[in-house]
Amino acid sequence: MQADPSTGRGTPPGISSSPPVCTVTVRFKIALTILITGALTALGVIATVLFAFQRFEHETTYYRANAFLGRVVAMYDNMFEMHERHPDEFTGFLRNLVLFEPDTQLYLLDAQGTVLSFTGEAKLPPGFKVDLQPVRKAVGDPAMPYVMGDDPERMDANAVIAAKVVRRPVIRNDDGPAGYLYLVAHQRTLPEGRWQVVGSSFAKPAIAAIVGVVVLSTLLAWWVIATVTKPLRQLSDAVAAVSREGLDGGATDPGMVSLPSAQAGDEFGQLAAGFRAMLATLRKQWEALRRLDHFRREGVSNLSHDLRSPLTATAACLETLETRWALEPAREDDRRLVEMALRNTNNAARLVQSLGDLAQLDEPEFKLQAEVLDAGELLDDIAVRFGERAAQRGVTITAGHDAHGESPFAALDIELFERAVANLVDNALKFSRQGDRIELSARVQNDRVLISVADTGPGIPASDVPHLFDRFYQSRQSVAPATGEGGKGLGLAIVRRIAELHGGDVVVTSELGAGTKVAITLPRAL
Repeated sequence: MQADPSTGRGTPPGISSSPPVCTVTVRFKIALTILITGALTALGVIATVLFAFQRFEHETTYYRANAFLGRVVAMYDNMFEMHERHPDEFTGFLRNLVLFEPDTQLYLLDAQGTVLSFTGEAKLPPGFKVDLQPVRKAVGDPAMPYVMGDDPERMDANAVIAAKVVRRPVIRNDDGPAGYLYLVAHQRTLPEGRWQVVGSSFAKPAIAAIVGVVVLSTLLAWWVIATVTKPLRQLSDAVAAVSREGLDGGATDPGMVSLPSAQAGDEFGQLAAGFRAMLATLRKQWEALRRLDHFRREGVSNLSHDLRSPLTATAACLETLETRWALEPAREDDRRLVEMALRNTNNAARLVQSLGDLAQLDEPEFKLQAEVLDAGELLDDIAVRFGERAAQRGVTITAGHDAHGESPFAALDIELFERAVANLVDNALKFSRQGDRIELSARVQNDRVLISVADTGPGIPASDVPHLFDRFYQSRQSVAPATGEGGKGLGLAIVRRIAELHGGDVVVTSELGAGTKVAITLPRAL
């Protein structure tokens, strides 16, 4: 409930100044940020571990293969002669060399990379050549971590390779390498049984460790989020309490509000200190406003009460003089002066009465005497009450009903509701011309009751419409052509206050030359 210093009252329950907005809390945002960051970090760690493991495996394979080829070349320096003399037996010789080196294939290449002999089962086309660029890289740079090259058997370039230069026993100074001993290390694939062993020995502990880390990280993140956002939560609860209870409640008392410690020294502590100072200032200003507002209402009420008696007596004396001089033609000028004085006195009396009524409606202790009634029936009574006056001015007044709709029942204070509608009809009559129409209607609109007073009068300028309900506001065209009387700027203010007390609102729509419609919206009684 939001307090109003002019009335001492808050916004009535059920009337929302703005539609509810679905918001995301800071705590949820921080939790979501930590969750996303943790997930991305975990993925990055997993990818890094997998990459490092694969690199380690490639390096280990490369160094093992390189060492193996070094031993073979050192032991057998006549490989080309062996191949040339006994080609078939040489293939078996190569296979015996890799008998204890699983997942590897050994190739003898000439200087141009042509495969001369190999240990694989695949049939290579005659003259098949291996790309010599990775071969030369493996031969020329012993510091390489590993080299990826061609796998002739599987026809891809994603295998770890090792190579050594093979020379003939008789070497001239101008002779280059006779060829290369080329080894391809295939990626190992474990049998199904071995996978089960690995899964039982590695997967379960890894899953348990991951679950433990996730649980620990979740608890830690929850603690961090709760600790970091606790001051913010206290501040938001304090603001919500002030919005809910208003400035009259205990939420504005700095000593009654739970706020972060101002001694913390961080941003939340500074914000809490500023919030406490703001609450203290608001409390002082609000108390001053309440005292001034109470003094205003009491002064207006007392002034209204004190002026009623002399104004009534003055009006009675003037009426007596007007009646006495009406039969004396010689006193016609005096009678006109008395008539003018009587009219102004009556206007002043009505103004004093409106001021007193408005001051009474503004009292915080004022209570409605509401009962559930059919608003349409009350409009019928008001139309009958103003019917004769409207007929004298040539204006048609009617009360319309929705014959096929639901009855417009609402919780109404009869006296105040009739006063509000009567003010609207009285204003419409003042400004209506001969031949105009005034229509009163009440109908159900969803969970509200819509009461409207519409006329076909001259209308209201668009610049005046937003200020019609301001107290003592008078437009430049406030003199009614039908009566010559001007408004005092209180009638519509009383209408709006009565509508607010009923939990409703008032809206004015007008068009110059087409008329004006004032609609009062009230909660429907179900």
